[in-house]
Amino acid sequence: MGSLVGLALGAGLALLWWTWVDPTWRPAGRAETSRTSLLVRAGIPDVRLRSLVGLCGGTFVLVFVTVAGISGVGVVGLALGAMAAVLPVGVLRARAARRTRELAALWPDAVDNLASAVRAGLSLPEALQQLGERGPEGLREPFVAFGRDYQATGRFHDSLDRLKDRLADPVGDRVVEALRIARDVGGGDLGRMLRSLSGFLREDLRTRRELESRQSWTVTGAKLAVAAPWIVLLLMSFQRDVIVRFAEGAGPLVLAVGAVACLAAYRLMLLIGRLPTERRILA
Repeated sequence: MGSLVGLALGAGLALLWWTWVDPTWRPAGRAETSRTSLLVRAGIPDVRLRSLVGLCGGTFVLVFVTVAGISGVGVVGLALGAMAAVLPVGVLRARAARRTRELAALWPDAVDNLASAVRAGLSLPEALQQLGERGPEGLREPFVAFGRDYQATGRFHDSLDRLKDRLADPVGDRVVEALRIARDVGGGDLGRMLRSLSGFLREDLRTRRELESRQSWTVTGAKLAVAAPWIVLLLMSFQRDVIVRFAEGAGPLVLAVGAVACLAAYRLMLLIGRLPTERRILA
């Protein structure tokens, strides 16, 4: 038991040291892009990916040491530590989804303001900058930053690219690209296009809210059903005479099978209850 605790603690501390000290450490491939995009969509682009990995590793070590120390069963600590290690990612996903919903609710008004500014004769840079003052509250900061970029450089396209990165939103991509085309080739119908886009966005928002309200109870119930066995296991950890049975015989196998079954059920629940989400095809 002592060897297992020491091994897990040492491995966790080594991972933490590696992520913080080694400046060349970078996960490669799609995983890096996916998680970096998650940080941007969650509204915290300044947080580094290795900080997220360090947080997950620290959560694992903390929960493992705590549960293993209380229960005296290392395998239970490993199971609950692994579950806790993914909590930061889950929190980020929930924050990103909430931010996406908030932006979806703000974009129709922002597009209306933009269309009014274009119809009033403002240039495209001026129309975008005025959204930083008169646009929806949740969208003002990116457009204020756009105004600073444009005033500092005078490069409209480069400022639009940075605006897209700050927004990290599919609707924002469409609006930005429409403005880019209008700037390049002229757009006499830009105001009409923006008003049509505003109507489409409101209809999509109304439909999505109705679907989310209908499925919320089902999704919440499914999440509780997946979490319930591990909450019970955590409570059982305070009773050593009961939890010690998982340390011998078929106990580890039961935990492993249960973890796989819960993971498969959770992924299946997400697949069945997932609503269509618009992707950033213009990023």
